[in-house]
Amino acid sequence: MLRPSGEQFTIDGGGYTATVTESGGALRLLSYEGRELVAGFGDEEQSSGGKGQLLAPWPNRIRDGRYEFAGRSHQLGLTEASRDNASHGLVRWAQWLPIEEAKDSVTLATRLMAQSGYPWTLDLEVTYAVGPDGLTVTQSATNHADSPAPYASGAHPYLTVGAGPVDTWTLTLPARTRLLSDPERKLPTTSETTAATAYDFTSAKTIGDIVLDHAFTDLDRAEDGRATVTIQGPDGGVELWVDEHHPWLMVYSADDQSPARGSLAVEPMTAPPDAFNSGTDLIELGPDERLEVFWGITAIR
Repeated sequence: MLRPSGEQFTIDGGGYTATVTESGGALRLLSYEGRELVAGFGDEEQSSGGKGQLLAPWPNRIRDGRYEFAGRSHQLGLTEASRDNASHGLVRWAQWLPIEEAKDSVTLATRLMAQSGYPWTLDLEVTYAVGPDGLTVTQSATNHADSPAPYASGAHPYLTVGAGPVDTWTLTLPARTRLLSDPERKLPTTSETTAATAYDFTSAKTIGDIVLDHAFTDLDRAEDGRATVTIQGPDGGVELWVDEHHPWLMVYSADDQSPARGSLAVEPMTAPPDAFNSGTDLIELGPDERLEVFWGITAIR
């Protein structure tokens, strides 16, 4: 019998251990010297709530699964039927197979075939590598179609710094703008500055009882172009960083997961929700064009 998440790939280096799954190329486990850094899922379980999954060729939601691109209309399957949305791309449950393995890294690949609603063929790869600086994730896409393809990517790690709830944890989120969404369909409506609001975490503060389920942008970056989210809790701290290809971070306090508010999802995104309709930060990936993006997770010692 196969595990629900398929073959498991475990890598070690620099005190870090990570396990990645064949199903969805998902980050199932990540620890530093035995301390868990992500809230994953068991080896006899499948991912729930998107835990650790890779999101392509779009993250988050597309309204009604409909969009227009290059003068043509497209209809995707409604994978979030309760809200009439197409959610989190087309490869969350795809088979990702290893193309390169080492003690401290693994590269998995899947081919997204042209299909109803998305008539482009993409080769997708992900490399997970661990070392003294933590986990580095490289996601790439190559367009093998004869026309430009709409594209965005994301990932869905849930960070943890000890027993929840997240209310007592301290969050630093270097974002100046929050995208607001309607509560029923979780689709974007407008945006607002975070300054002087409860959602201003540009300086470290306790999360408290605030509900987080929002995309954030206008990220403050270091000289190397990275934007870094920091969480501190009873077991120490953890950082998630993104490169300049990621102008968006989705932050989700997991109020409707089990256990409620037990971890904090911090999701790198190259585009916001419903970007296939708004066009905001949507990438047009040309024929034979390859795109690489980077993000990572590091323990605060």
